[in-house]
Amino acid sequence: MRLLPALLVLAVCPLITPALAATPVAVTADPPRDTAHPARMEVLHIPSGGVAINGVEYAASGAGPHPTLVICHGLPGNEKNLDLAQAVRRAGWNAVTFNYRGSWGSPGVFRFAQNPDDARAVLAYLRDPANAARLGVDPKRIAIAGHSMGGWVAATVGGSDPRLIGVATISMGDFGRVGDQPRAAVLATTTDNAETLATTPEAMTDELIAHHAEFSVLRAAPGLTRLSYLALTSDDGLADHTDALVDAIKAQGGVRFVKAHFATDHSWSDRRIALSTAIIDWLATLP
Repeated sequence: MRLLPALLVLAVCPLITPALAATPVAVTADPPRDTAHPARMEVLHIPSGGVAINGVEYAASGAGPHPTLVICHGLPGNEKNLDLAQAVRRAGWNAVTFNYRGSWGSPGVFRFAQNPDDARAVLAYLRDPANAARLGVDPKRIAIAGHSMGGWVAATVGGSDPRLIGVATISMGDFGRVGDQPRAAVLATTTDNAETLATTPEAMTDELIAHHAEFSVLRAAPGLTRLSYLALTSDDGLADHTDALVDAIKAQGGVRFVKAHFATDHSWSDRRIALSTAIIDWLATLP
């Protein structure tokens, strides 16, 4: 049985068993080459907060415009899911990755509060008519996904952007809950994830603790009831962060969600094919 038919009955069967998913062709095989409109990469410089953050579009082949998936990386972003971006492109979608201010060479100072704003800046950039035409983006068919902290970013942005057609979170960490811990625990997390970031573990820790209430991903639940939501969890100790968000969406009357749990680590190290399969089959259900 394919995963896709199960995804079409979200309100009836919102829990998907990963073993039922067959692998899409886009995960395992290259599409025919379109010599008139070949697949390509575009380097992006996206205005956000007075600087230009860096990004890349994995542009799908064909004349377009194409639906587009924006992929938000985690903290610090060692796993950027570029294999997922390639698979999404083979499936006929553009994929856009980017780096938040103060991360991985993007100018500025890294701050958690800025990360959702950077993602919103990416969406605004893609929706600009001139950019959309140049990049082959259908501005009415954009979805957002995120891994770990990027899942928090994607859900936070999705909760306030009804123009999106879907939100996916992969092993999401709710950074409201991360900050609502003893300082030593928060500092241990930030110290382990400070590489490539223009900040310090102490500054990150102070921000998380001071703003943990406003960073709660549960604040996004009312807005997420309007969108298709794919909630993927793993054996990393964070599954309850996603479960709490799904419960909050259900409490708001939301039914357009799919939950799936995979026996793998936080980086999905041995379930990369399964991850691409879940994302691509979900994308196929979007408007």
